[in-house]
Amino acid sequence: MGRKSVAVLDIRSSEICILIGERGVNNTFVFKASKTEPYDGYDDTAFFDIGKLADAISRALTAVEQICDERVRELFVGVPGAFTRVLPKEQVLGFPKRRRIGQKEIDALFASGKEELDGYRFIRATSMIYVTGDNRRVVNPVGLSSEVLSGVLSYFYCSDYFAEAMESIFADTKIALRFLPAQLAMASYLIPSETRDEYALFFDAGYMSSTLCVLMGNGILSQKTYFVGKGQIAVRLMQRFALSYDAAVALLARANLFSKDNAGRTEFSFRGETYDIDLDELVECVKEGLDEMCEAIGGFLEDCSSKELDYKPLYISGEGLADIRGALEHISKRVSRICEQLAPDLPYYNKPAMSSRIALLAMAYDDHLQSGWLNKLLNVIFGG
Repeated sequence: MGRKSVAVLDIRSSEICILIGERGVNNTFVFKASKTEPYDGYDDTAFFDIGKLADAISRALTAVEQICDERVRELFVGVPGAFTRVLPKEQVLGFPKRRRIGQKEIDALFASGKEELDGYRFIRATSMIYVTGDNRRVVNPVGLSSEVLSGVLSYFYCSDYFAEAMESIFADTKIALRFLPAQLAMASYLIPSETRDEYALFFDAGYMSSTLCVLMGNGILSQKTYFVGKGQIAVRLMQRFALSYDAAVALLARANLFSKDNAGRTEFSFRGETYDIDLDELVECVKEGLDEMCEAIGGFLEDCSSKELDYKPLYISGEGLADIRGALEHISKRVSRICEQLAPDLPYYNKPAMSSRIALLAMAYDDHLQSGWLNKLLNVIFGG
């Protein structure tokens, strides 16, 4: 690929996508190739069928390389919440005398809290907040003078199982893999930094797997994955109305939870079959499925009980709720919190289902620039 382009692999709980692109003007993107493929998903320990996952990735990789007419040499892989572990830590670094803070001191602070976790490998560390010796709380301490530097930091780890699964899939290629925490990428891209500076709640609603996060600064204070999503609601409809799974998914898109016309029955046609659907039953069934999400959100908020989270809105993205009319309103009422749906501010890609792939591309591009030869040279010259 060209030096300005990056390739990302976005692994959701029902499909994968390989996207190649680069930054354009005004913080936009230029997309060179994209290919999405369905697969069987995963549970809290493993992929359901690693062979089908490998086939889906192979088809997507072949397609984007053919579209671009060039080989992918480096691939940034988004690690789903189910295979990510986040450790928040408060680290303190003291100096013999007052000194000017630079990247060297920040790197030393991060290194002081890095540890080995059994079954996981370290992939990234970010800051939530820094505090200098005179108790100044800052987002970036570079250039300040202090005899002490402390920080509340987030350390991100990828499970060995996930990393080894990816490495086995790409074993016969010459592609270098770099792992990115998917939820951190989404939160950082979708939610403004000034909002994250004083805590924010983020819900990545997926197809079969959804992740909740408490954000602070440029890091994550708490993160937990629940196996709830659109797919589980479709299963409820399948069982309630004796439908095929695909028909249930199509019926779910027809539901409108707060329509005044929900009384009575309606005919629903799918692939030549016609079904008689009770609208009250449909709405009730969808709400039951959404209530599983609400229970997960409520339990998470109880575990993270803090006055700082009171009255904070819940920012939601991902494919899990986007096509269910009235879902946000229902969840908002159940969890007693404003819910705001987020999506990329990009033409065509301005859908919640596109959030993860665009966010990963943004993070991958920034990492690509930081690892470039010019940036390394500037760091050597200026110590930045």
